Amino acid sequence: MSLLRSLFFSTPLILLSTVVMWACSVACSLFDPSGNSQHRMARIWGRMLLAASWIRVRVEGMENLSGPGPYVFVSNHASLMDIPAILACLPYQFRFFAKKGVYGVPFVGWHLKRAGHIPVDRANARASLKSMTEGARMVAERGTSVLLFPEGGRAPQGLREFKEGAVYIAIKAGVPVVPMALAGMRELLPMGSIHLRSGRVTLRIGKPIPTAGLKLHDREALTKRLYDEIAAMLKAAV
Repeated sequence: MSLLRSLFFSTPLILLSTVVMWACSVACSLFDPSGNSQHRMARIWGRMLLAASWIRVRVEGMENLSGPGPYVFVSNHASLMDIPAILACLPYQFRFFAKKGVYGVPFVGWHLKRAGHIPVDRANARASLKSMTEGARMVAERGTSVLLFPEGGRAPQGLREFKEGAVYIAIKAGVPVVPMALAGMRELLPMGSIHLRSGRVTLRIGKPIPTAGLKLHDREALTKRLYDEIAAMLKAAV
């Protein structure tokens, strides 16, 4: 029954929602080059996908965030539904980094380009560093938060070793970095599966970690701290 619901109800609604909200995002981009209106459309899209999938997200720790930011948000990444869930539940304007190849995906990639999200070429270290530097400049100059998945992609199980890009951006921009843990989404849509299950997941938001006074040589220590905090939040959910 769950598989039939996924194939004949959730999946068609997700596709329809994506096309409709892409059209709304493009329309907004004609009048708002900042990407803020497109982000609001993306938040609605995230809520639509969660509703179509019968996925309910409980948010814990929102009280840890005070003021408008900006922040560098850092989260684990286990499922394709992670981004819709975070978009739907995190009430901040933010941009995220996506693999360069995703920008070629119809509708989704077109939205990413017009909304001001940042492509990352992971096969090219120099291009990747340039993207991180651009992200730090956007945070510092425009006051827009960013979201990164430091594992470098979805993890089929457990928590992969973190890359240092998120910490690099936070230190360069001089803003706090916020650890987040999304628990339970892998069980609803595992990596490589098309069977989207309904259920409950939890988004835990940790306390912002200040970066004032830190230097780039502090990246390794701060990255380890982020890893440990997110791992602890995920373990608490078990």
